[in-house]
Amino acid sequence: MQTFWAPPAIQTDHERHWIPEIVECPHWTTLDRRGIQDLGTVRTLGSCTQNQLCIYFLQILICNTNLAKEVAVSQVIGTRMRALRKERGLSQDDMAFLFGFKDRQTVSAIETGMRRVTATELLLAVEKLNAPLEYFTDPFRLDGEALFSWRQTNVAMRELQGYERAANRWIGAYRNLSAQVGRTSPLMRQTLGLAKHSKFEDAMDAGERFVDEFGLGPVPAKRLTEVMEDRLGILVLLVDAYQGISGAACRLPEFDTVLVARGEPATRRNFDLAHELFHILTWEAMPPDHVENANEFGGGRAEQLANSFAAALLMPRATLEAFGDCNELTKNELIARLNAAANELNVSSSALRWRLVALRMLKKSTARSIPDTALRNNGGENNSALPPLFSRSFVEVIATAIELGHLSVRRASRLIGVSIEELQELFADHGVECAIDL
Repeated sequence: MQTFWAPPAIQTDHERHWIPEIVECPHWTTLDRRGIQDLGTVRTLGSCTQNQLCIYFLQILICNTNLAKEVAVSQVIGTRMRALRKERGLSQDDMAFLFGFKDRQTVSAIETGMRRVTATELLLAVEKLNAPLEYFTDPFRLDGEALFSWRQTNVAMRELQGYERAANRWIGAYRNLSAQVGRTSPLMRQTLGLAKHSKFEDAMDAGERFVDEFGLGPVPAKRLTEVMEDRLGILVLLVDAYQGISGAACRLPEFDTVLVARGEPATRRNFDLAHELFHILTWEAMPPDHVENANEFGGGRAEQLANSFAAALLMPRATLEAFGDCNELTKNELIARLNAAANELNVSSSALRWRLVALRMLKKSTARSIPDTALRNNGGENNSALPPLFSRSFVEVIATAIELGHLSVRRASRLIGVSIEELQELFADHGVECAIDL
């Protein structure tokens, strides 16, 4: 049996009623205290049954939840109801029968946000669809809204789905809290004028132009995250991912997010970041698959175009020309040149090798003659330091939300999956101060 908080005393127009401080109810875990306190006058609670109380406070939640400030509650509930219906394999006619509606048009109106769900109907959804109430009302969930494209290698779908639920919480928390602390989403999205029929040369040209137009300089990897966050409004999160997950792109109506596994070598992280950027910038023209293999070569057309774009962005022709002609070098000199140049550009020597082939700056036969072992880890050891979890902008939003009272410390730690002590360390790692004593 779970509980929700209720005020020990509520003043009505005629008399004061006392109800238990903790009311047991199978539907609830926690009710936002502010939702009740902001209501004002409350009537006739003294004679309410348990189910009536649950419906009553649910009506308060629907009307007063913070989520309503940014997204219409009816649209959110409708979107999540549609997602759950599809997950359960039900048609709109099936839903109409479960809810006792006359036709499926009522279900359609609810799912599109055209018709508001009553508190009684929402409790019926909890019962009939076997889902917790928080599934429909939690403002930090993204069920039915977020579209993900995962870059992975041999990860079981069940594990990937579980990790996606965690990613939903991080991104959902950022969306909800950033709005409350005054951070606005970008007004417009940038796009690339590319489609599946585009040539690889077109994708490479787009990567080169991106470097020039956004002033990334001779080593684009150094400022790519900064430009994505500050100029494009894309949230970039470095995460602790399951083994085999390299990263992901996530699309929401308000903004986009790129996840990158921070445990990967820095050269791999940079390539994944640029690869996912391509998907963000071409999402409408080339919607990416939900799951893709994390290879620098091969894959479907969209993946090959993304790889061409990423290689050109991270390794601009002008920078590579400055390293000199590679065709006249001995094999050992070429290996040394590739490893040194790759370290300077923060890319892998293998990716650099094939980028030079694509630019006709290195013969394909010569590139194939170089053993992969000579280029592994750019000819050295993978000793790069582990970067801080998430990102500074993400952590700043969490800290500000705590300071302003929008989020408790415990709730914050649960949302992002760390202990309170680890939350303190996270603030310190990013140089973010939080005025609240954790």
